[in-house]
Amino acid sequence: MRAPARSSGDLLADRRYAWAEAALAEGDAGAAADLAAQVLERAPGYGPAWLLLGRARAADPALRDEAAAAFRAALALDPEDALGARLHLAELGDASEEAISPAYVRALFDGYAGRFERHLVEGLGYCGPALIRAALVRLRGPEVRFGRVLDLGCGTGLMGRALCGIAGTLTGIDLSPGMLAEARRTGLYARLQEGDLRDVLSRETSGSADLAVAADVFIYLREIGPVLREAARVLVPGGLFALTVQAHPGERGAVLGADGRYAHGVASLREDAGAAGLAVALLEPAEIRRQNGVGVPGWLAVLAR
Repeated sequence: MRAPARSSGDLLADRRYAWAEAALAEGDAGAAADLAAQVLERAPGYGPAWLLLGRARAADPALRDEAAAAFRAALALDPEDALGARLHLAELGDASEEAISPAYVRALFDGYAGRFERHLVEGLGYCGPALIRAALVRLRGPEVRFGRVLDLGCGTGLMGRALCGIAGTLTGIDLSPGMLAEARRTGLYARLQEGDLRDVLSRETSGSADLAVAADVFIYLREIGPVLREAARVLVPGGLFALTVQAHPGERGAVLGADGRYAHGVASLREDAGAAGLAVALLEPAEIRRQNGVGVPGWLAVLAR
């Protein structure tokens, strides 16, 4: 997938685009919209400017329809949606399809890979990998060891490091080549696979893993059932799938929050697990990270094949 163009190809348009971004960052949505419109007069095929115009218009509730039109124009130019136009449309109430596209996640984390760990651990107090390791030890004892492990959404390898001493052969799966490059540098992974979780899992051999883990991965998926079903197929009988999800107050469904992440209802998680042939071995509330200084509620789950 080709990354979104950083330049419109027109120097003056690029300069006005930079001014528009600065204006929006300073809270002047009107000026940002005017400047973005000037960019589009010179470069009508420049998707980032349509996205910026939508963001500026969305700041005014009276311009929601115009904002949605701008986001749809960006999406038409970028059908794989590396820009994240669907996420903005969902925020306006148009949630007709998966809001967070694989292309958007790939682009987001490719640009984030170098500073990912410091921001996540130091800035957000991220503790998903540590919670998962502790849960596995509680369930199986301090001498537990899993021979073949799938790290779903492995990122830079935080989960792989957390499993040191209890994991044998590690396979990491991630959408982002930048993240996989960081994970490769750890030397922990026997295999690293680039791609969508469902697609990569579908190519794994049935009964080929003793453990699958997914730390803070399902925040990017509205429907987690398909991943659970593929993971169950890949696990050996008695194998475990340990994961964290963001929580919302309701029992069912997925809710796209103001943070642009999906939160899942605990009853839906149980139902999806059961439909996949996975039994709940552990399910408990957990604070998975912090956002703006406030703990983000979630669920820590370990499911058994």
